Amino acid sequence: MSDAFGKPAGGSTPAGDAAPGPAPDAALTADERAELERLRAQVAARRRRIGWRSPLAVLLILVGCVLMPLSVVGVWARNQVTDTDRFVANVTPLAADPSVQNAVADRVTAEIFRYVDVAAITRQTVDLLAERGLSPLVANQLRGLSVPLAGAIRGFVRDKVGEVVSSDRFQGAWVTAVRVAHEQMVAALSGEGSRSVSVSQGVVSINLGAFVAAAKDGLVSAGFTAAERVPNVSPQFEVFSSRDLARAQDAYRLLERVGTALPFVAIGLILLGVYVAPGHRRALVGAGLGVAASMLLLGIVITLLRTAYLDRLPGTVSATTAATVFDTLVRFIRAGLRTVLVVGLVVAAAAFFTGPSATAVRTRHGFHTGIGWLRQHGEAAGLRTGPVGTWVHANLTILRLALVALAGLVFVFIDRPTGKDVLVLAALLVVGLAILEFLARPPHPEPAPTPAGPV
Repeated sequence: MSDAFGKPAGGSTPAGDAAPGPAPDAALTADERAELERLRAQVAARRRRIGWRSPLAVLLILVGCVLMPLSVVGVWARNQVTDTDRFVANVTPLAADPSVQNAVADRVTAEIFRYVDVAAITRQTVDLLAERGLSPLVANQLRGLSVPLAGAIRGFVRDKVGEVVSSDRFQGAWVTAVRVAHEQMVAALSGEGSRSVSVSQGVVSINLGAFVAAAKDGLVSAGFTAAERVPNVSPQFEVFSSRDLARAQDAYRLLERVGTALPFVAIGLILLGVYVAPGHRRALVGAGLGVAASMLLLGIVITLLRTAYLDRLPGTVSATTAATVFDTLVRFIRAGLRTVLVVGLVVAAAAFFTGPSATAVRTRHGFHTGIGWLRQHGEAAGLRTGPVGTWVHANLTILRLALVALAGLVFVFIDRPTGKDVLVLAALLVVGLAILEFLARPPHPEPAPTPAGPV
């Protein structure tokens, strides 16, 4: 028997014909259909949000990573201008550097012998002795010794000046002069110049008048009274020279103005990008790696600038001394970029290993398994945490967050943190988390009663 549509009664179909599947929504009730439409609307809205959030997050994080190197340089420039102690700490090692000491000693010695002509003094002395009856043969021999005698005296003077320059007195005078001349140095870096530190035709030079006077007093005290002929002079010691100094000074002034706000802008953009991103953890991993890469790029740029600067030095400037001065001035930048680089890598690693990837899950599983093995063997040896372990297990999440917050506070309050400090804090944080896992003892559930017979 067939129904009105020609199909066999009972819902059977002829052999070889495929049974048509029911429509997806045909068997749904009104409530189920409403729930399906609501879920479809949520999925569509989520897709629309992801559509604009991902590019915006990438843009924000990228701009923040680009601003991070400028922030490091800006903070350095700002500290050199506003913090006298940091500025003095930055340039004080120059006084103890052998290459700088040798260059200063050579410059001071040359300045002294501009006014003390030993050969001329020797000839005048021999002529005077000849007039008073000295044998002509002896006088001629003495005249022939004037050149070697001048070289020997020059070596003596150079040694005495070197002793003065390498003494604690010189280093103390250097520190005092640097501290007093801080404002003048800032004026020189900004292109304004001063009496103590001047900028002329792309060359930064320091006034050595005070050091010439100290060397003069030392020579006179040592018996070399000819040094009294040296007047009160102010020779210039060239320590920095570059054809691009004007542009560097413009960049310095710009960074000095924005040095305070730029780090907060960069960090704020990165955090906003992580917040806007659909996947916060993945965005945090990318942000950490991006910050580390930007610091690596900054290090490469500093190295290239150093090479270009040394290649453009004029012949009057010692390359060794100039390299020492450059490395001393940028050492705080290098220390800062290393710290930020390590922070970026630590943040990226923490975000990755707390994520749902297979590697992260296996790592956490191995960590928990190892801690559990230690806990079991400790309990077997009589080491039980008791109610403390139960309380730690009940508040484990809060304790973890508190430990992370404590590590963050310690990092914030460290004066001039280094990359080593970051690694030590990260290692201590991991050890602290492991101790919490070891102490956390889940309460043992009561065993289920065994049924007396078949139910």
